Amino acid sequence: MADDFNSQRATLSCFEENKPVFDSFKVNIGKGGLGHGLGEVEFAHSPLEPLKQEGDNKAPIGVFTLDAVFGYEEDIKIKMPYLYATKDLICVDDSESSFYNQILKTPKVMPKSFEEMRRDDAQYELGIVVGHNKEQIRKAGSCIFLHVESSEDAPTAGCTSMKLEDIQKIVSWLDKSKNPILIQITKSQKDEVLKLYPMLKLEE
Repeated sequence: MADDFNSQRATLSCFEENKPVFDSFKVNIGKGGLGHGLGEVEFAHSPLEPLKQEGDNKAPIGVFTLDAVFGYEEDIKIKMPYLYATKDLICVDDSESSFYNQILKTPKVMPKSFEEMRRDDAQYELGIVVGHNKEQIRKAGSCIFLHVESSEDAPTAGCTSMKLEDIQKIVSWLDKSKNPILIQITKSQKDEVLKLYPMLKLEE
C-alpha cells in the first residue's frame, strides 16, 4: 500500500488466510507513482485520477493474479510455474504487436519494442509475473513484474522492486494452487479492499 498516487515507495505485506506471513517491508514502485490498472477488480475512480498507460512509469493499482516466477537459474524448486530467463526470452511492450504484453521466445518477426528477460544486471535474477492487462488492451501497460531492486529507494518504470532476500521469501512461499494475488493500492482504496477482503489486517 502506498500513501498516494505520487508515491514512489510502498509497504508490502503478505497474507495467507488473512494472517500475516512475514513482517511488512518497504518496496519501490513507479517513478510516475501509480495509476489505475487492468486486473481482476476495477476500483471506483474519479476522472481526475490517473489510469495506467504504456510508458508512463506508473505502477498499476488493482487486484492482480500472480502468474509465474522467472529468473536466471535454470531450474528452482517452487510451487509456481517457472520461466528460465534465457537470452532469447523477451517481454513485448510494443502495443502494435500481436504479442503485446506477452513473454515469449524471440519470434521470427521481431516487435519494435521489447524487454530482454535476461538482463546484464541482477534486477531479473528473480521475479514474479503480475497479471496486469491480460486482455492486451493497446497502450494500457505491459510487462509488470515484482523484481529485484536496482538500489535501495530506486523507483521503477512501473514494476514493484525489492531486496533479493525479500523476493526470495515470497517466491518460496507462493503456491499456484492457492491462486495468489497482488493487491496494489493507495490508502484511498483501502476501504474498497476491506469490503472485498474484510478479514485483512491492513496497516496504516
